[in-house]
Amino acid sequence: MGVPFEALIPYAIMLGMFGVTGGALSKLRHMQNGGKRGRHSVDQWDRVLMERDKRLTGFLRGQSDRAEAPDGFELNNPWKVEKRFM
Repeated sequence: MGVPFEALIPYAIMLGMFGVTGGALSKLRHMQNGGKRGRHSVDQWDRVLMERDKRLTGFLRGQSDRAEAPDGFELNNPWKVEKRFM
């Protein structure tokens, strides 16, 4: 005796929704990385360089080939430095 196809419709819907959700999350992660593939095993040095790239370009994964920093970058320092000697 065969299985009625009406019993398989909920499973097909659930499988389809899992596929749509996975595709949407993958596309969202791709867009958040600036169109690049996701990074794995990011250490502290990579985080520092990615923060620098974000300050330079506005994107966490963006990179610039300009030799000179844009205007205002000299004031965009993440380190808080104490002025002891003047």
